[in-house]
Amino acid sequence: MSGEADLGDDPAPGDGTARDERPAQSGRAAPDEAPALDGVIHHPTRLTLVAFLSACDEAEFAAVRDGCRVSDSVLSKNASALEAAGYLHVRKGHVGKRPRTWLSLTPAGRQALDRHLAALQDLVDAARGAAGSVGA
Repeated sequence: MSGEADLGDDPAPGDGTARDERPAQSGRAAPDEAPALDGVIHHPTRLTLVAFLSACDEAEFAAVRDGCRVSDSVLSKNASALEAAGYLHVRKGHVGKRPRTWLSLTPAGRQALDRHLAALQDLVDAARGAAGSVGA
């Protein structure tokens, strides 16, 4: 492979193998519980895809593929998983006679990313707090 990150072989969402497939409800975990990471977008390729799309309203498939540094098949598989979760909208059309596909995050996808990032930040904060209490 030509330097592409082929990260699309992990379990698909909904097959019961992801660590936690339930999206976080509030974005912040209670102090005594682990942050709820979103199992759908926690996958590295899907997280890269969602992060890329969060910076724009819509992007053409080839631009997303190149920006995320994945193959067509890996992008297609992960876009399908995000679409099935309601996080991604796929629009198909033509430019001239050439077929094109555009991808965009849904409002639910943007909210899921925000919650997931908040949960990751909670993990960082908890680790820093634990490290600080050990060294005290």
